Amino acid sequence: MTHLLRRPGCVWALLIPVLLSLGFVLWLFSNARAMPVVRRAEIMLPYPADAEQRPVTVVLITDSHLSGPDNSPERMARIVQQVNGLKPDLVLLGGDYIGDRKGGATYGPAASIAPFAALQAPMGVLAVLGNHDARRHARIGRNQWRQLFDRIGIQLLMDQAVRRGPLVIGGLRDIYTGRPDIPGTLQAMEALGGAPIVLSHGPDVFPALPDRRLLALVGHTHCGQVAFPFAGIIYVPSRFGTRYACGTFRERAKSMIVSAGIGTSGLPIRMLSPPDVLLVTIRPE
Repeated sequence: MTHLLRRPGCVWALLIPVLLSLGFVLWLFSNARAMPVVRRAEIMLPYPADAEQRPVTVVLITDSHLSGPDNSPERMARIVQQVNGLKPDLVLLGGDYIGDRKGGATYGPAASIAPFAALQAPMGVLAVLGNHDARRHARIGRNQWRQLFDRIGIQLLMDQAVRRGPLVIGGLRDIYTGRPDIPGTLQAMEALGGAPIVLSHGPDVFPALPDRRLLALVGHTHCGQVAFPFAGIIYVPSRFGTRYACGTFRERAKSMIVSAGIGTSGLPIRMLSPPDVLLVTIRPE
């Protein structure tokens, strides 16, 4: 063995695979820590006759999963600054604020949403909860979550609707840990009027939405978090498999956009599925 190790070729034959493997792991980790790409989309929705007929920009931030080693309050502060630089009219938060134990720092509910206090949008910031924000992860219930969001000036929607300019936003309870009242929320949206946007943590609500002109903005899937060359995304945590894994979907009159989110769950890695924030321009039909 000593004789073999004295040969440079043998040393490199052993060392190169180790270095390549280490480099690959570091690349996966750096992908998870990268600043999110801004994914842009445009959609036309029916505005109310009494609303100003101008475009409205909406940003969706979802799946922050604040925990180390890949996400931190400092990274979140940079992301908030990035979003503020986009000058959106409205910011929507799609849930999963609580992070996993991944070998780094972990944060409680208040700390996990604290960076969002610095978001700036003239129409405000609205939020829903995700499956990682349920009591078994967060150790607090919905009422406590509402109080925490109220303290930082963000309205938490739980099967509720609000009007913002020409838009009406219906925020649903998480479908993976409960039963959102989709009919009741849609009824509340109709009563308020406005171009309809459904904010939900994940895409599993989409088939249950009615066939009408509306836009659903969701996360949860992380766009697979890991995708493979040629094979693409092979798994997301959805009862529909990879059908709604990532991107824009249109089924008859309704539309949905699925974000990759900005954090990770499980392992702190990403491959061919970069973190993103959505910047959606809503135009009147």
